[in-house]
Amino acid sequence: MKRSDRLTAIVMALQQQSETAQSLADKFEVSKRTILRDMQTLSEMGVPLYGESGPRGGYRLMEGYHLPPLALSEEEALLTLVALQGMTQLADSPFNAERWTVMDKLKYALAPSYRSQLDTKLEKMELFMPKRSYRAPYLTQLLEAAVEGHAIEVFYRSMRHERWLHLLPKRVYTANGFWYCEAYSFTHGESRSFRVDRVAELRLLDEQAGMGTAAVQQSDPYQASEDQASTTILAPDLFEQRTERVRIVARLTYRGMLQVEQDEHLGEQVHLCGDDVWELDAELPRSEWQWAVEWFYRIGMDAEVLEPLELREEVAKLAAQVYARYEGKSN
Repeated sequence: MKRSDRLTAIVMALQQQSETAQSLADKFEVSKRTILRDMQTLSEMGVPLYGESGPRGGYRLMEGYHLPPLALSEEEALLTLVALQGMTQLADSPFNAERWTVMDKLKYALAPSYRSQLDTKLEKMELFMPKRSYRAPYLTQLLEAAVEGHAIEVFYRSMRHERWLHLLPKRVYTANGFWYCEAYSFTHGESRSFRVDRVAELRLLDEQAGMGTAAVQQSDPYQASEDQASTTILAPDLFEQRTERVRIVARLTYRGMLQVEQDEHLGEQVHLCGDDVWELDAELPRSEWQWAVEWFYRIGMDAEVLEPLELREEVAKLAAQVYARYEGKSN
């Protein structure tokens, strides 16, 4: 990033909130000393900056100071278009029409000489999303409920049940080409993830429907999945430290590595340990033991659990059960 661009970006960042020299250094990937020099330059240019000390201190802009609207650079426009192109691969989104119109507006705003190269660049860059075919008609309402903090009732069709659930949505997010809603379920008494396309009906309830927030605050810190038997199971929160944890070490083939890398939590725990051999070394809560057994069984010959022995035995037992079902029936 050019220094002039960084100076502008610093002012834009300070228009949103106060920032410390260190937070700005981390954001722009430069040294703290460089940021201090930038702040001095901005002050000499007449930008009304001031600093506050203390735990909540940092640099601030004088109230009422704003930069005029800025045009995107060609690189910034390309970055935005790549992200939007990824969004268009989702079967549904809260902004179905807008994701196309924004792309058109960005392309139109670019210089003709650059616009001619744009399609080629977009073909060479991709934010991959698996292709899915589904509709999520209540995605926008779930997002609004999460933002407003409203309790809702949904008729949910999971892999095991069809029933009404009483939920307090926390956020919506996409993973593996599907939209999920993380919510506190009063029905289950814990936080869970729900596939948004499996919500068949939705009703907005009165403020918390008589439920206090204390119940939510005391919920199980591990987010469960309503669709435990689905192939789109989300891994547990591997960073939670409050319950017993199990260390898992597994050897992976190249194809197994690709499968593990797609997991949002386990993906960063994979490393190369030999020629075309990868190893997973991670911890997960004991409460997700059955998830791990089924997950490694599904990967099959592309993974071998090395530790713990108990997990090896459980995967072998599951494989033996499947073998026993088909043994002698092939003829």
